[in-house]
Amino acid sequence: MTVHESLQKIRAPWMERVSRDLARGEGVRAGFVEQLERFYDLLEQTVITGDTAWLDPILYDWGRSPTETNLEEGEYEVSFILNRIVALTISIARANLDEKDALELLAAVIPVFTHSLSVVVRYEMETRVAHISSELHKTQEKLQQLDRNKSKFISVAAHELKTPLTLIEGYTTMMVEMAENKDPSSIASLLQGVNKGIFRLREIIDDMIDVSLIDNHLLTLNIQPLWVSHLLNLLENEIKKNAANRKLTLNVNRFEGCDLMIYGDAERLFQALYNVTVNAVKFTPDGGTITVDGRLLPGFVEITVADTGIGISPENQSIIFEKFGQLGRTDLHSSGKTKFKGGGPGLGLPIARGILESHGGAIWVESEGCDEEKLPGSTFHLLIPTRTEATDPVMTKFFGPFEAAKKDLEMETSGKEDSPPHDAPA
Repeated sequence: MTVHESLQKIRAPWMERVSRDLARGEGVRAGFVEQLERFYDLLEQTVITGDTAWLDPILYDWGRSPTETNLEEGEYEVSFILNRIVALTISIARANLDEKDALELLAAVIPVFTHSLSVVVRYEMETRVAHISSELHKTQEKLQQLDRNKSKFISVAAHELKTPLTLIEGYTTMMVEMAENKDPSSIASLLQGVNKGIFRLREIIDDMIDVSLIDNHLLTLNIQPLWVSHLLNLLENEIKKNAANRKLTLNVNRFEGCDLMIYGDAERLFQALYNVTVNAVKFTPDGGTITVDGRLLPGFVEITVADTGIGISPENQSIIFEKFGQLGRTDLHSSGKTKFKGGGPGLGLPIARGILESHGGAIWVESEGCDEEKLPGSTFHLLIPTRTEATDPVMTKFFGPFEAAKKDLEMETSGKEDSPPHDAPA
């Protein structure tokens, strides 16, 4: 029997055995069988002609086919498949051919498989090197952008810190002079000015601390029952004065789900909602409109904050949620939390994202682009999970690492396997 005849004889059991061994699931197997059929046809042509170039097209396709997951995890799937095919071919030849025909077949196909394996490994390595180079380039770009954003942040933060410090210094100097002249007539108003500067300084420092806690996964949440409508009422009361000063129309609508009682950290959720709304105020020109609305979704309450402001370019819609990701020129920075295009260290939106993600929610923005004349506006979407129990499994995932560690320690010291559940962390 010739080698070609031997190949034809073992083709059916080879296809059945290899596809069953290497493919999982009928859908996967169907596509894999087509590839095996093509490979076997080309293998026969290679054996007949002695030219391994017949297999190059399919080897190229296989070598360039690793998925993003394979590349990231460093898996060499195609090399493994070819090695497994070699082992299965040896087993199938011995089971279906006599010893002489089996040895002749293996003597013909093993060098072909060896060549195929070397080709596939080369293609896989080239693909992996290209992937690593691409990822390295992306990382370099991100680091450069981060460095630029950090420089911007330092410039803005220095300005923001300098303003209240100058205020405190000025009022303190005036009070010293009044004390020396024994003229206490206006000391109360001066103390108010000092207090204003201290309050603003504390806000900036608190924002920096919050970002640090979020980055290090140390943000502690006080999980309690709360009503979404209470958050909206508090937001309306806090924002309406600033909106009126800017001649902005503030609409806080009631929607299905706003009267729902859920579990979460009311103070932190309000902070996130407030930060997003203040951002809308800052980037909406005088006379514009801010609309807070929402809807009830399966498992979530979605709150939207829409404005008629200058909008956000698509390429910047993810940057604004990153720390140091403040947009615009720092040399045009102006003080004031609610002035048009007003200043700030640019940490409000990153903090909002950290708070929402810590609750198991999310935040994103939609905008047609940035245009200070057409004013396309922006719409921020805040997803808040509708947890109905403080011991919800997802709550435990996000809020329970410290409690879990505490529980493990208590079990070790007490020697008990079971202990009552702990309350949610404060």
